[in-house]
Amino acid sequence: MNKTVNINIGGLFFHIDEDAYQKLSRYFDAIKRSLSNSSGKDEIMKDIEMRVAELLTEKQKSDKHVINNKDVDEVIVVMGQPEDYRIDDEATDAKSEPFYNMPNRKKLYRDKDRGLIGGVCTGLGHYFGVEAVWIKIIFLLLAFTSFGVIAYLILWIATPKAVTTSEKLEMTGEPVTISNIEKKVREEFDSVSNKFKNANYDEMGNQVKTGAERVASGLGDVLMKIFGVFAKVLGSIILVFSALSLAGLFIGLFTFGSTSFIDAPWQRYVEAVNYTDIPLWAFGLLTFLAIGIPLFFFLLLGLKLLVSNMKSLSAAAKYSLLAIWIFAVGSLFVIGIKQSTESAFEGKVVQKETLNIQPTDTLQIKFVSNDYFSKNVYEHEDFIFTQDSVKNEVIYSNQISFEIKSTDKAQPYLQIEKLADGKSFKEANERAEKIKYGFKVVGNQLLLDNYLLTEMASKYRDQRVELYLYLPKGTVFVAEESVQHFDESDNQFFNLHHTSDKYTYKVDETQVKCLDCPADENEYNDIQGEVQSEEINIINESDTSETVTVKINGKVVSETKSGKTNKKGKLTVGSDGVIIKTE
Repeated sequence: MNKTVNINIGGLFFHIDEDAYQKLSRYFDAIKRSLSNSSGKDEIMKDIEMRVAELLTEKQKSDKHVINNKDVDEVIVVMGQPEDYRIDDEATDAKSEPFYNMPNRKKLYRDKDRGLIGGVCTGLGHYFGVEAVWIKIIFLLLAFTSFGVIAYLILWIATPKAVTTSEKLEMTGEPVTISNIEKKVREEFDSVSNKFKNANYDEMGNQVKTGAERVASGLGDVLMKIFGVFAKVLGSIILVFSALSLAGLFIGLFTFGSTSFIDAPWQRYVEAVNYTDIPLWAFGLLTFLAIGIPLFFFLLLGLKLLVSNMKSLSAAAKYSLLAIWIFAVGSLFVIGIKQSTESAFEGKVVQKETLNIQPTDTLQIKFVSNDYFSKNVYEHEDFIFTQDSVKNEVIYSNQISFEIKSTDKAQPYLQIEKLADGKSFKEANERAEKIKYGFKVVGNQLLLDNYLLTEMASKYRDQRVELYLYLPKGTVFVAEESVQHFDESDNQFFNLHHTSDKYTYKVDETQVKCLDCPADENEYNDIQGEVQSEEINIINESDTSETVTVKINGKVVSETKSGKTNKKGKLTVGSDGVIIKTE
């Protein structure tokens, strides 16, 4: 039966048998003797004890586990023998390696000594083996979203700070051995001592000033610090904005026009509005240079505000970029002029079609769609690329307008005007002639297509169709609901009532009248039989005569009757405008 004791190592309690305790004590005594001439011996011993305690904790399998000789031997193998890691102040020879090397495993800590705020980015840089500046740039980019701020705060709270020498070695992935612990502590002590040795005490003494001078100097330092913080914030904003903009331009360079790298779905639409013969990739490259070069200089400005000792570009590089930028801007200016001239003229092709409809018939006006292209008759697409029924690529558009006008001819007719743009009247007219539009008359129905088609070779040049339906006086018609989405008639002549598609209209001399619309929709005075104002006066001039005046729609109607009457007369006006006298 072995005797056990309770010991405290690095603030942790352990159960250890007596033999293991004596071996561990001799090990610590040997380390102390090897560090007798070392600076910061107490600090080194404290870190070594904490590291040993951490290794012994890993050996414990339960709360009742007792540390034995085997556990101590394994810890010594990891930490190394004191004589193998002795470092004298004058030692210059290379140190021997420990008998057994444990694999270096990094642990995530916050490096507060080198960090600006909480040391999170610097700690992540140690853990992933990258420069901390790249981690900081990533967090700056994410700072404009709530995710970046929340992630930084969570890491700040959850990640412990590297305080002890062992934790600092674990943070960088160095083995936590006696040699490394002593080396780390010696470096920290040497750094502090060098600051004191290199200090110019005479200069420090000369900096002692009067009270007023110290106040002024302190105020100046505060202002300089405030300006420095403002410069850092401004530099961060400029850096993030420039980096995101450059990234967007770079992506757009490969997706804006037709390239062999990426075939984006919107490239066809961009090509359709490219009125010049310049390839889209060339236009995209020029745009990237014209906008990207100033953004690149903004990026350098942001970096200079963040990094004070950053080197500037050489004069040759600056002038080269300036020359490239001038060339790109000039080229875009020339392209812009050519683009505008390609659509400077408007061509028109007019087609008139007589409608064989009996004057006694009620004309039914309706827009219809082609189920092959779309089943929605109410859509209004500027243009889309699709295929027709025989698999030919075409440009499909719903740029259709419709107006109703009056004519003095006996038969109604439909005037179809096809319009398109071009760099000359000849080219615009040729492009307008190639527009495909259809309609048909079935009985008393006028069926109008709600779309037009253009071949791909014509490209998109604002092709559109304007329909004008000329109706003679007395024509009665009904406009179905689909007409509402294309009607652009002058409301003073034809006001399409949207409350119903069953209303009946009749063409009058100066206006189209609605025969069955509600009276409260008489905004344009277009309801047939509606009396705008009505004045009825009955005047008894004598016992034998009676004069009646009625004002209907601005016209005065008078009637005089002879004969004595003892009854008061009353006039009413019917819906058809006929005056009715009642007793």
